[in-house]
Amino acid sequence: MTPQESSSPLHDGMSVGSSLTRTERLDRLPVTRRHVKLLGGSGIGWALDAMDVGLIGFIMAALTTHWGLTHTETSWLASAGFIGMALGATFGGLLADRFGRRNVFAATLLVYGLATGASALAGGLAVLIALRFLVGLGLGAELPVASTLISEFAPRKVRGRMVVILEAFWAVGWLAAAVIGAFIIPLNDNGWRWALALGMVPAFYTLYVRMKLPESVRFLEAKGRHSEAEGIVTSFEASEPTRLRFQGEPHSSDASRVLDETQQDAAIVGGSSGSTGSASGIWSPTLRRRTTALWTVWFCINLSYYGAFTWIPSILVDQGYTLVKSFTFTLIITLAQLPGYAVAAFLIERWGRRSTLATFLAGSAVAAALYGFAGVEWQIIAAGCLLSFFNLGAWGALYAIGPELYPTTMRARGTGAATGFGRIASILAPLIVPPLLVFGGLPVLFTLFGTAFAVAAVAALALPELKGTRLTER
Repeated sequence: MTPQESSSPLHDGMSVGSSLTRTERLDRLPVTRRHVKLLGGSGIGWALDAMDVGLIGFIMAALTTHWGLTHTETSWLASAGFIGMALGATFGGLLADRFGRRNVFAATLLVYGLATGASALAGGLAVLIALRFLVGLGLGAELPVASTLISEFAPRKVRGRMVVILEAFWAVGWLAAAVIGAFIIPLNDNGWRWALALGMVPAFYTLYVRMKLPESVRFLEAKGRHSEAEGIVTSFEASEPTRLRFQGEPHSSDASRVLDETQQDAAIVGGSSGSTGSASGIWSPTLRRRTTALWTVWFCINLSYYGAFTWIPSILVDQGYTLVKSFTFTLIITLAQLPGYAVAAFLIERWGRRSTLATFLAGSAVAAALYGFAGVEWQIIAAGCLLSFFNLGAWGALYAIGPELYPTTMRARGTGAATGFGRIASILAPLIVPPLLVFGGLPVLFTLFGTAFAVAAVAALALPELKGTRLTER
């Protein structure tokens, strides 16, 4: 089918000369240059998010030294941002379903970019905490919106892999934060201010997002904007296929388990595990189980991830390491995030979303236990690298599976609500670390984190396996 054959839209989402809906046409495309451009544009925003979140752990350690703050005070600095992220994630999804994925994506980048830049001028802890809350609002709203946008454009067979690649940009951003932490923050007493000033980059990046990234076709159709939707689909169809290898075809041994595309569409319409039927909300009878499982995973992974990685630089300082050495250790540990994402991206279209997520969560549980009992430098680094590898691979799989669980009309809302609930745990995580360190030290703290990862792994097994299925519309 040529782009010219599909130039006249009909109100039911189909086009003249074709029996396929626009979303089906997108599903059947190869990965084109426009897909790569969309992935890269969204990924840069994702990396800037991660850089901002990652910096706070290094800033906490620096302010403990320069301002003489207690661990309780610095824990509130971290939690304020996560309170904002919880609210942002919850309402960002609602706004994206109402005003569009691209518009909300750009607005959130602007909010947290400007607030981060203003944080560099803070003269006291109270002002810094208030600004971190505003930063969190933007950060929390952006993450579920970006993953939803990628999910709605990605071809069906590589949808999970593209979302994991998007999530891999988080490692790039966190690595940038670790580099800034290791080489800029320790320079002088104002090094942390220069680090936050770099966080203003997202404010300028919003111009690119607003002008260059496409709006979701599914969103445009839901709003009756069929001409715009048709133009975007046509542009993807006209785009040159990329030579990059995103897709691994199913093995022959999987043939008995994999429906061909025509059969699969019929199964979905008829009520397969990927169908949400006539669901009226994320807690409707047809969606209740998956929502409960998804919220459980989100809560547990947030508690452990932010509890561990936000505090690792400060914990290392408490163990007697200098700022420079503790930040260097953290930088090395952060490097392990990249192969974690790479392996998850490979496995998610081979094993499936559920198996990949559960496996990486179980690995995170083991790694957390090992870190809690690490005593010497090589053990700290090795256990930390394992924790980075498995935990960030789990994040990639989680962001891939979330948007697939809900129909178009509530997709951003469903993923945003789960993210928002998870942020409750990220709020609590920094606050519980100081008393647990006093009560039982690292073994007790990381045993808790390991237990949370294990609970998340069990909850992941309750999610439906939707590898290769079409995103539902209703």
